[in-house]
Amino acid sequence: MRFVDTNVLLYAVGTDAREEPKRERALAILDQRDLALSVQVLQEFYVQATRPTRSDRITHAQATALIESWLRFRVQETNLEVLRNALVAVAQWNISYWDAAIIEAARSAGCATVLTEDLQHGMDFAGVRIEDPFR
Repeated sequence: MRFVDTNVLLYAVGTDAREEPKRERALAILDQRDLALSVQVLQEFYVQATRPTRSDRITHAQATALIESWLRFRVQETNLEVLRNALVAVAQWNISYWDAAIIEAARSAGCATVLTEDLQHGMDFAGVRIEDPFR
């Protein structure tokens, strides 16, 4: 199982011609079945995709429909275990809470890989490895 971070979802709906290769890659990723994400990722997607200052923002209805479609993947809840483990990860690896929560949600979902461009490609967080799919 691979865990999808918010930036993959955002590239999938982006319309910036300069980021077309990333859009195509994101769409190819989302065609796979071995994926998981978290409630946090879906929340971040909604906030960023519908942000009024975003040049290619989407509507509430569009964002809601996309989120509903992505519920076909395993969705990890943000629970006390994820929270506590993320707090430990912040101190252990000196990363932001939000990045730690992604890593620990991935771990809880049984994922060995997080697909993201937000952390250093190849880093390993005690068995959860970072892969930048846009490199």
